[in-house]
Amino acid sequence: MSLPKAMTIAGSDSGGGAGIQADLKTFSALGVYGASTITAITAQNTRDVTAVEAVSNEVVAAQIAAVLDDISIDAIKIGMLGAPTLIQTVATALERFSGPVVLDPVMVAKSGAALLPDDATQALIEILLPRADVLTPNLPEAARLLGEAEAETEDAVRSQGERLCAMGPRAVVMKGGHGKGDTCVDWLITESSATNFEAPRISTRNTHGTGCTMSSAITAELAKGATVEEALRRAHAWLHEAIKASDQLEVGHGHGPVHHFHELWA
Repeated sequence: MSLPKAMTIAGSDSGGGAGIQADLKTFSALGVYGASTITAITAQNTRDVTAVEAVSNEVVAAQIAAVLDDISIDAIKIGMLGAPTLIQTVATALERFSGPVVLDPVMVAKSGAALLPDDATQALIEILLPRADVLTPNLPEAARLLGEAEAETEDAVRSQGERLCAMGPRAVVMKGGHGKGDTCVDWLITESSATNFEAPRISTRNTHGTGCTMSSAITAELAKGATVEEALRRAHAWLHEAIKASDQLEVGHGHGPVHHFHELWA
């Protein structure tokens, strides 16, 4: 039996909690072989992003080609893309890939640092949203993609998800981590349905990388052959436990990471 394989195309987090590092940890924890394409190097810890340097478009394209030339990738997750030319580079490099693509529109780090320039937002909308099988924005990202205020009610969240779905992706997962109240709600929106997944909100500051982790967990489950609804159901439940266990890690002095390997070691 062949092991499922996934690739992440994203930025590197030197603190290990988000980006490429979170994606590869998630793939491994969920039984999926992980390959990677690094789009940017960040100097980052649990408190701040102090430097960002983009990898050249040529090297990004070469990384994608090297992986796809040799490894049978079952699903791809796209994260941090810092410029319109890079967005086009990734889209062109993926023209040969026919499997599911999960697009996480990374725009702002947990520390508040901007990771996607304004001029790249329109390129993301025009070039990659139609290529995505699953778009996974959090509430601030969804609002920015639509040019609207952040949704504050479940009806507004669902409405924004439906309008994002109409922009090209085959499904939209509206991640509820930035919502309010005692319950965290993720919405799965497709052209014909809307389904929500609920879990008690956990009181912890250790939520660095939750968005990356959710998106890569969905990717891992798609690589294993799950439907989008099955993938989100499993990812939602698994991430809830990873957040519950996050305080065990005691990493850093700011927003620490979730515990990707909570099922394997404490």
